[in-house]
Amino acid sequence: MKTTPTPAAISALFINDNPAQVWSKAVEIIRRLSPEFDLSLVQSIFDDVIRLFRGEYPGYCEIRMLYHDLQHTLDAFLCAVRLMYGLHTSGTRLTDDELTIIMMAALMHDIGYAQLKGEESGTGAQYTLTHVKRGIEFMQQYIIEKHLPASYAIPLKYIILCTNPAINITEIQFPDERTRLLGQIIGTADLVGQMADRNYPEKLLFLYLEFEEGHVGNYQNVHVLLRNTQAFYKVNQLRLDEQFDNINRKLSFYFRDWYGTENNYYQESIEKNIAYLAKVTAFDDTAHFSMLKRAGIVKRLPG
Repeated sequence: MKTTPTPAAISALFINDNPAQVWSKAVEIIRRLSPEFDLSLVQSIFDDVIRLFRGEYPGYCEIRMLYHDLQHTLDAFLCAVRLMYGLHTSGTRLTDDELTIIMMAALMHDIGYAQLKGEESGTGAQYTLTHVKRGIEFMQQYIIEKHLPASYAIPLKYIILCTNPAINITEIQFPDERTRLLGQIIGTADLVGQMADRNYPEKLLFLYLEFEEGHVGNYQNVHVLLRNTQAFYKVNQLRLDEQFDNINRKLSFYFRDWYGTENNYYQESIEKNIAYLAKVTAFDDTAHFSMLKRAGIVKRLPG
């Protein structure tokens, strides 16, 4: 008989800073979802993405983003895998090729922040407004160089586009409805995975630095961004509801099978983060940093 997960187990759902552990969790889920699934291709892509973030991929330097870092990609990846499971078990069956494409898109959705060796000025955040386009270009070249199925290129292009917050996906001319569905999965996992991170309130301090370098948002200071995050959350909820067809709710099917509960712990974690931000921003600016203590993030800020 399944038992309700402990608070520690729930918290561990959103601690994805160890690639080996994340990969192990993903394998366990995929094995239950599709026992005969060949994971060798996805593992190769996973390993290459890790190498790219660490500066070990030929021709590229280490990705030095503070908010859109390796953990952010791992958050989105594992959320996508859990969401695939939820959809699959709720009746929306996914083929093995679709599972592969979704996982590849999750791993590569922010790869456009990577910088070529010799072009290391800035952190990569200067590509904030163009990183999705750059990521698609990297993905297309990767498919050619690694001799992956050419049929992956077109759906992956549209799927990764769904992670661009500037694009209304209802206006994208998808090649078919299945590609739209896969794009909704990735767009959902990108938003939900990052906002459910238990350190999300603190990581907004890093996001401000990226926006400042990338000339995004014209925020007067980090405190303005913190205050605007509640409005940003409402915008994202509309995106999840109206553009991604509420498929984030399918995560409850994952938790039902794995933990015996209908709780959507991702949504609960997001709501806790937003509620805490409301508490923080109710105080004057001078109190904000003292209330954002997790992960030593404040100490890593410049100046």
